[in-house]
Amino acid sequence: MGKKKSKLTKFLTKSTPLWMVVLITLNSSMAFALGEYYLMKKEFNKNLSKLAQTTKSPEELVNILKQEVLSAKGYITPLKWKSLGKQLVEAGAIDKQKYEAIFTSEGNGKEEMKHLEGESDDYMAINESNSRFMVNTLWALGLVQKSKVLDEGPMMQRGRAEAGNFASTGGWTLGSKGAMELYSSQEIILLTAQQQDLVKKIAEGVFRSCCGNSTAFPDCNHGMAALGYIEWAVYNGLSEGQIYKDLLAFNSFWFPQNYVEMAVYFAKQGTKWKEVDPKLALSVDYASAQGAQRIKQAVQGVPGIQSQGGGCGA
Repeated sequence: MGKKKSKLTKFLTKSTPLWMVVLITLNSSMAFALGEYYLMKKEFNKNLSKLAQTTKSPEELVNILKQEVLSAKGYITPLKWKSLGKQLVEAGAIDKQKYEAIFTSEGNGKEEMKHLEGESDDYMAINESNSRFMVNTLWALGLVQKSKVLDEGPMMQRGRAEAGNFASTGGWTLGSKGAMELYSSQEIILLTAQQQDLVKKIAEGVFRSCCGNSTAFPDCNHGMAALGYIEWAVYNGLSEGQIYKDLLAFNSFWFPQNYVEMAVYFAKQGTKWKEVDPKLALSVDYASAQGAQRIKQAVQGVPGIQSQGGGCGA
């Protein structure tokens, strides 16, 4: 016991090397500095967040949301064109000469005309320049494709003769054949019975701002276009979640005012646009004419929000 005590006394009384003192001091200083850095960073981020909230005017925030909803780069889907455009021309659903008379410049979709020529590995996309081309081309697909939605749904509730009086039928004049000659007439896409049911299911949950009808009642151009996209997406095996996401992007460019207002509405609820569930945003409570009107009233008076509604003009 005495020997152990003697060794301990010698160790404690022994001088500590200078390098050890420096190392201990340096490590202590670094630990303190590191802790102080994280505290400062946390406080800085907190202050930065407060600064953003106090310096951004409502107009600036609305402009930011516009950029999120309607990206200048547009939106690219996971679907390739393949030979779809060419098939629509061959089926008589699209008359190329009529298209050429409409899409005359790069600013209105002329560059998309190549997708009517043959096989294409390009991905379908939508932006401010080609939104009209996309709604028309998908409209043609929805109209001509053999469909359970068209044959058994609300479009036929008053018979085939009456079905030709809707905007999505009587309004289609860009084919080489008449609208009702095209109506649900060809299997451009070979869908199984199960896939047809899935198309119907998704269509029933997707609404548009120009009316109170779902895509299962595609009585206008946007409804018929959405139906066409759902059919193409289901055929290519896209998940339901991805289809809703894509349709939200399409609707946003087809009804920009309504979806910017929707983004403002969700922002007021504390939800960022990128976090909004696409299926919810496309539901009757938000995407229908009634839903859009409710949202418009909720954001009324927010600076930077323009007052105009969506329409079904092609």
